[in-house]
Amino acid sequence: MNESILIIEDNDNIRESTAEILEFSGYQVLQARNGKIGVEMAGSQKPDLILCDIMMPELDGYGVLYLLNKNPVTNAIPFIFLTAKVERADFRRGMEMGADDYLTKPFDDIELLNAVETRLKKEEKQKAYHSNTLQSLEKLTAIPQTGATELKALIESRKIRQIKKKQILYYAGDQPPGLYLVLEGCIKTAKQADDGRDLITGLYYPDDYLGVSALLLDEAFSETAQAVEDTAVCLLLKDSVLKLLNKYPQIGNQFIKILSNNIRDKEEQLLDLAYNSVRKRLSHTLLRLSRQSPDGVNEFKISRDQLATMVGIAIETVSRTLSDFQNEGLIDKKGSMLRILDQEGLVGMKN
Repeated sequence: MNESILIIEDNDNIRESTAEILEFSGYQVLQARNGKIGVEMAGSQKPDLILCDIMMPELDGYGVLYLLNKNPVTNAIPFIFLTAKVERADFRRGMEMGADDYLTKPFDDIELLNAVETRLKKEEKQKAYHSNTLQSLEKLTAIPQTGATELKALIESRKIRQIKKKQILYYAGDQPPGLYLVLEGCIKTAKQADDGRDLITGLYYPDDYLGVSALLLDEAFSETAQAVEDTAVCLLLKDSVLKLLNKYPQIGNQFIKILSNNIRDKEEQLLDLAYNSVRKRLSHTLLRLSRQSPDGVNEFKISRDQLATMVGIAIETVSRTLSDFQNEGLIDKKGSMLRILDQEGLVGMKN
C-alpha cells in the first residue's frame, strides 16, 4: 500500500492516534498541526487523501478547503472533514465547497479505515470517468480544437463528488457553485408545495447537466436535487464555465438548447397536471422518462412513489394504472423496471 494521507488537526492526541491507526494499516502518513501548515504540505507533498478538522485556530477547515480548491495542484485531492459538528448547515457548507465526505468525532478504527478505503477506491474509479466526461463535453460543444483543449484542462481540474442514495446535492434557494454533470447514477429535482408535498420536475442520468438555468440566469437553484441511487457528479466551477461561454459562443448555444428542452418538458408536465386524465398524464410521463433513459432504450427503472410525485397522483392509483397498461400490452413491468412495448399506444392515449 503506497497511498499517502495528510492529517490536518490541531489536537495532538487526535492527530497522533489517527496517524497511528493509518500507519499500522500500511498508509504513509503526513501530519500538520494547523491549517496553514497543512495547505503548504498539501501543495508540496501532494497526498492521495486529506483528513482535515473543521474547528482550528488561524485557518479553519473551510479556509483550508477553499485554498486547496484554488490551487490546480491540490484541487482534485479527495478531502474528508473531521468534525464534531453535525448540523445540516455545516454539512451543506462543506459539501457545497467540494468536501468529499464527513467523519464525525469521536470515530473508531473501523469507521476511520472504512471512510479512507472507500474514498481511495472511488478515486481510482474516477480515473475511468475522465475519457467519458471529455467525450461528453466535446460532443456537446462541437467546437474547434483550441476550445476542446481548454475544456480538457477544465475537466482535468474538476471536482467529482460521490452522492449516496437519498443524499441532497443542493437545496432550492442555494447559490450554484457551478454546473453539475452526472457521470453515473441518477439525480431527481423536485419542488415542494405549500402543503409539504413534493413534485418531481426532472430525472437526470449520465451525461445530463444540472443547474443550467441557474447558471445562465445567475439565480439561486429553484429546485432541490437528490440522488435517486448512488451517483457520481462532476462539478464544473461557475467562473470557469462562464469564461468558456463568453469565449466560445457555440458552448452557450448548446446550453441554451438544453435549457429550452428542460422548459418544454416542464410545460408539458404543467399541461398534464392541469387538463389531462390520470391515464394520459401517466402515459406522457412514461414517454418522457423513456426519452431521458440512458442509451435511448425504452426501459428504465423508477419506483411507484417517484412516479406518483411526478404525475401528481396517489401511489395506489399509479400501481393500478400501470397494471391496466400492462394488461393492454402497452408496457411490461418487473418490480421497479418498466419497458415500453407500444409507444404509439401511449402517444395516442385518450383522456
